[in-house]
Amino acid sequence: MGQRVTRSSLFIVLLVASVAIARANWRVDPAQRSAAHLWTWLFRMLIGAMWFQGALWKLPFPVSGGLQYWTEQMAANAAFPFVGALVTDVMLPHMAIVDPLVFLAELGLAVSFILGVVVRPVATLGALYALGLWIGLYRHPAEWPWEYIFLAIVQGLFALYPAGRSLGLDAVLLRRVRPQGVWCRCTGNRSKRQETGRLSTLVQYL
Repeated sequence: MGQRVTRSSLFIVLLVASVAIARANWRVDPAQRSAAHLWTWLFRMLIGAMWFQGALWKLPFPVSGGLQYWTEQMAANAAFPFVGALVTDVMLPHMAIVDPLVFLAELGLAVSFILGVVVRPVATLGALYALGLWIGLYRHPAEWPWEYIFLAIVQGLFALYPAGRSLGLDAVLLRRVRPQGVWCRCTGNRSKRQETGRLSTLVQYL
C-alpha cells in the first residue's frame, strides 16, 4: 500500500510540475502561445506517462515477474538468432542487474518527457530502445511488431522537432542562454563569454 501511494505521489508531482512549467512558459514567452506547442506538450506528457506506467511493472526488485517473462519471450522470439543468444547468455543470467537498469531507463524517459528536459537526446535513446523491443519481440505470436515502430517514430519526431522546447524545461534553458540573456550580462569577461558560448551550443541540442 505504501509503495503504491509513493508511486502515485511521484506521478502526481511530475504532472503538476509539467503543468506549472507549461504555464510559466506560456506566460513569459509569447512564442510559446500556440496550438502546436500546446499539443506537442500534451503528446509529450502522454508518452512520458506511458513510460512511467511501463517502469512500474519492473518492480519489485530484484527481479520483476513481468520483466522476467518478457525477457524470456525475447530470447525465444527475437528477429535474429544472435539477439536471442545475447538475451539468453547475457541478460537472463543477470536479471538482478538488468531489472533495475531497465526500470531506471524507463523512469528516465518518463521524467524527461513529462518535464520536457533534455528531450532530444533522451528521445533518441528512447527510439533506439523501442527498436530494440521491436527486434526482440518480432516473432512473438501475440505481439504486433509495428507498435514498437510507431513508438520509435513518435520519439524520433520528439528528437527531430525538439519537443522539450514546447512548454517544457528545455524552452526555459534555451531562453536563459540566448544572446540577449546571459551573453549580454557577461560581455566584460572573456572566460564567462566562452563558458556561455559552450553552454549555448550544448543547449541547442536539447
